[in-house]
Amino acid sequence: MQIAERCVASFHYTLTNDAGEVLDSSAGREPLAYLHGAGNIVPGLEKALAGRRAGDTFDVEVAPEEGYGPRVEQLVQVVPRAAFQGVMQLEPGMQFSAQTEHGPLSVVVTRIDGDDVTVDGNHPLAGVTLHFAIEVTEVREATVEEVLHGHVHGAGGHHH
Repeated sequence: MQIAERCVASFHYTLTNDAGEVLDSSAGREPLAYLHGAGNIVPGLEKALAGRRAGDTFDVEVAPEEGYGPRVEQLVQVVPRAAFQGVMQLEPGMQFSAQTEHGPLSVVVTRIDGDDVTVDGNHPLAGVTLHFAIEVTEVREATVEEVLHGHVHGAGGHHH
């Protein structure tokens, strides 16, 4: 069976950046399962998986536009430390949910300079070309429930 709309595909992956550094991997874990066509994974990887079968292994390079998007400099802002009321120990790397006019946005503190706190609302992999090594482990038809819910359920297509 080929990966297509309304299929659940499972695959092992290793994700690296341009320098070859491993950013994420399913090694030692269960394969990642997704519902094809539901936008559960980045578009460039989903396109590369279309038509593949269990047992296929391949490498794919996903440009930022087909991955987590380009970096948007407007999402990097300096805010006053007072915006973090109730946070005693503020450190770079901490994540917060900021309320914006477009809804909640996850931001990461990247720098603290006195009372100025720099936050970045870009996805950590925005602007990064993604290099995937893929091994497709299983392809099956999605259950009606999975298609209606837009995501994979447990073994056999059932909620846990």
